[in-house]
This record gives sequence, structure tokens and C-alpha cells, in this order.
Amino acid sequence: MTDLRSWAASGTYLEACNCEVICPCRRIGGRQGGRSTYGICLGALSWAIEAGHAGDLDLAGQRVVLVLRYDDDEPGSPWDFFLYVDESGDERQREALAQIFLGRAGGTPLRQFPWAFKPSRLIEVRTTRIEIDHAPSRGWFRAGGEIEVRVAGPVADQETVTCVIPGHHEPGSEVQVEELRSEAAPIDYAFSGRCGYEAAFSYSSDDG
Repeated sequence: MTDLRSWAASGTYLEACNCEVICPCRRIGGRQGGRSTYGICLGALSWAIEAGHAGDLDLAGQRVVLVLRYDDDEPGSPWDFFLYVDESGDERQREALAQIFLGRAGGTPLRQFPWAFKPSRLIEVRTTRIEIDHAPSRGWFRAGGEIEVRVAGPVADQETVTCVIPGHHEPGSEVQVEELRSEAAPIDYAFSGRCGYEAAFSYSSDDG
């Protein structure tokens, strides 16, 4: 078993959901976010780890994707979600990533991951090929044949926008998405022209 008492991961982050731009769930100009545009949020999140470790285990170069659904009107708005870990990792790397991104390894995720700090329903952890290109304002990612997100471009004239998942302390940018697709039933959907967000991230077992 990998020692998860000391771990860290940092890199780049890109997400997309079915809200209209700028996503009202985010903090905009320092103002607290609120309800999603349509009351039910459907989205996909991605992380490309540039540097990271779990104990003596190297996590650099690993990739993670999460696909989600929640209803603002359900008490506690719990997330239903799938977690995808990259098949390029070995068994120890995949297990460490699953524990970290499920929030089970503690640390900063317990303040930043809504599916970790409030009630949630994990459907399944899946291992698949994950492809990610987080090029600014034109990024994309894909998890197997089930999940695909592709950015169309930046959102002009935006106030300062931050998101809890990479962290409100991390600068980021709202983007518009030309493709947001999931075939991971029961969280399956397809949208175009919706919102996205890109930022750096840095998580660790030290929650400050």
C-alpha cells in the first residue's frame, strides 16, 4: 500500500458544465457564486498533474477526469459522479490518485472538492485512456470514448473569476466550450456553447 500521509499534486485544470457563461456557480468579481443556470448541473472536470508524489511514489504526468451531476433543489445538492484514472499509471499510481481525488487521503481536497466535503454518491472509479491538452483558451480532454470536452475560445471582458475546485486563491479564466459530451450513463449528455474554466491547481496533504 502507498503511504498517503504525505502527498502533493500540482498542474493544470480544465472543467466544463451546462451552465451559460459566465458560470453563476463561480465567484465573480469577488462575489459569492449561487445556483446553476438550469438548476441541474452536468459537467466534466480534468487535471493534468505536472508534479506530484504520494510518499515515494511519483505522480508526475498522470491525468484524472471526473464526470458529474447534481440538482440544486435536492437537499444538500449531493454529487453523483464517476472518477476516471489514467490507464498509463501502474496499480499503485492509480490507487493513490483515486484516494486523493475522492478526498479519502485528506488534505486540501476536503476544503476544495464539493464531492468530498459534502454528501455525494460515487458511481464507479474507472481506468481508461485519458488524453489532455490544456493549452490556454483552446484546451480539450477525452476519457476513453465516453467523455469529451473541447474549448472554443476565451470569454471577453470578464471580471476576476475563481472556482473552488482549483481554489479561489488560484487565478483562472472563463472559457466557452464548443463540445461537452458524456456517454457515461446515467450521467449522459451533450451540449455546445456552454461554459468552461481553466486554472492551475496545487493540492497536498497539508491543509494549512
